[in-house]
This record gives sequence, structure tokens and C-alpha cells, in this order.
Amino acid sequence: MTVIASYIYRNGKRAEEVALQSQSFVTRDGEFVWIGLAEPTSDEMDSLKMMFGLHPLAVEDAMNGQQVPKVDVYGDQLFVVIKTAHLEGDKIAYGETCIFVGKHHLISVRHGSAKSHKGLREQLEHSPQLLEHGPDYVLHGIIDFVVDGYLPMVETMEDRVLELEKHVLISFLEREQIRRIFRMRRQVIKFQRVLGPMSEVVGKLTHLDLPCVDENSKPFFRDVHDHVRRAESVVGGLRDIITSVFEASNLLEQQRQGTITRQLAAWAAILAVPTAIAGIYGMNFEHMPELGTEYGYYVVLTVIVVVCGILYSRFRKAGWL
Repeated sequence: MTVIASYIYRNGKRAEEVALQSQSFVTRDGEFVWIGLAEPTSDEMDSLKMMFGLHPLAVEDAMNGQQVPKVDVYGDQLFVVIKTAHLEGDKIAYGETCIFVGKHHLISVRHGSAKSHKGLREQLEHSPQLLEHGPDYVLHGIIDFVVDGYLPMVETMEDRVLELEKHVLISFLEREQIRRIFRMRRQVIKFQRVLGPMSEVVGKLTHLDLPCVDENSKPFFRDVHDHVRRAESVVGGLRDIITSVFEASNLLEQQRQGTITRQLAAWAAILAVPTAIAGIYGMNFEHMPELGTEYGYYVVLTVIVVVCGILYSRFRKAGWL
């Protein structure tokens, strides 16, 4: 799967399909080309470089597919890299979308992204009054599409963490559940490292004077910037929740262990009484008091029962039993 869609838009409406070629592509005022690719070949990228005068370094980065989110300026063109994210079990899987933006073209190159741009393209085509403004509005649409996928993913992880929190209050965490908490914590930390550069990218598009980004489009990027910051806030809260779940688990486990230790200590103290008395009379000395007493055996049993009963009552009252 390489070229997904390649169309020229005239006055905000799709006109005709554009084929890749090895020569410069000419557009008129009121027109721009939107080309979407997924896992492109080097030949396809070479054709696009010839058609739209893409910078070789930007083409190399787009083929690499392992860039951090960034905004680079090459003459009168922009090269934007953004990170996509989706859940695979408890793991966050990342993809990358590289976007070449010129005055009359926008080229998106996807690597490892789970969601295609087909729905986004259809949605934007239903708003020709926005598309006619040019590629910067498409750039906003793509970034907004990617960022809007962050919050549902984070909320899903938050629900899973809250389920673990409920389990902590009922019983001990098992080894696999503890491993799961640490796995989720690592995933959240990695995601925070993605959100920081993403916020910088959208912040630059919002506040800096960049080629191909019209002043009228900046409020749209400002809205996306708010979404990124909200995701950062939720992720920070999720990290705190994961930490608190683990700390609560440790505290409750220590409390349960302390309770068990007190119970064992109380029973050991109670059992020490008959053990001590039986040990004394088990030494078999010839001259010991009460050995010849007719009711000595019953007296000793009574003393053991009474002392053990008193100890049990005191430990019970103190909450140890």
C-alpha cells in the first residue's frame, strides 16, 4: 500500500486525480494538490521530489520513519512530523505522519499509523469553504485528527488503572498485576515524551510566522494546541493515579502484614503460658511443689485456662485478635 489518494482541488472542491511523474507539476491560483501515501517506496518519493521541489533532507526524514515531532522550514515550504498513537492491549503503539506543505501542495506520508485519512479527507471535502483556503487548513485537519485520537486512548488506560485501584482495596495485588502497573507506567512516561514535542510543533504553527501558514488559520492551530495541552494534563494525572495505586497497594499490604503479625504475636503470647507451665512440670525433678497434691493437675489446668482467657480478652480489646 503506497499512494492512497492523489487529487487536485480547485476552489475547495475535488477536481481530478493526479498521477506521479518525474517532472515539475504546475498549479494555478485557487488550486492545490493533496497527496496521501502510506509506507511509500523510494521511487515514489523521488517522483514527488521532482514534482514539487521537495528538499532532499526532508525526503530522507520522511523515508526514515523514526523522527521526533518537529517543524522544519525549507525555503518557502514546511516539513512537519507528528506522532500517531493507538493502544495494542496495554501497550501504546506509535506511528508517524510526515507532511510536506507548499503554497499549492500538501503531501502526507504515513508510517505505522493505525487510522487512515480517508474519513478525514471526506469530512474536509464536505467543507469546500475551508478547503479553498489552501493546504494550511488541510495541515490543521491532519494534526487535529491525530491529536483527537490521544484522549480516548488515555481515557481507556485511565479506566483500566481505576479497575486495578478497586481491586487493590479488596485484595492483594498479584505479581502479574504489579507487572501490569509498571508496564502502564512506562507507557505513560513514553507518551509524555511524545506530547512535549507535539505541543512544541503546534505551538510553533500557532505563534511563529511560517511560510504556507496563513494568519487566518492560526486560531485553528491554537485550538489544536489546547487539545494537546489537555492531553498532557490528563496524562500527568494518569501517571499520578498509577503511582498512587502502587503506593496504596504497598500501604494496604503493609497494614495487612502488620495485622497478621499482631495476630501471630498475640497467639504466641497466649500459647506461651501453657508451654511455660508444661515445660516446668516436664523437667521431672524429684522434689517439685504440688506434685503430690491431690488436685494439683486440675489447679494447673485452671491456671492455664484463666491466664490464657485473660490474655485473649486483653488482645481482643486492643484489636490484635
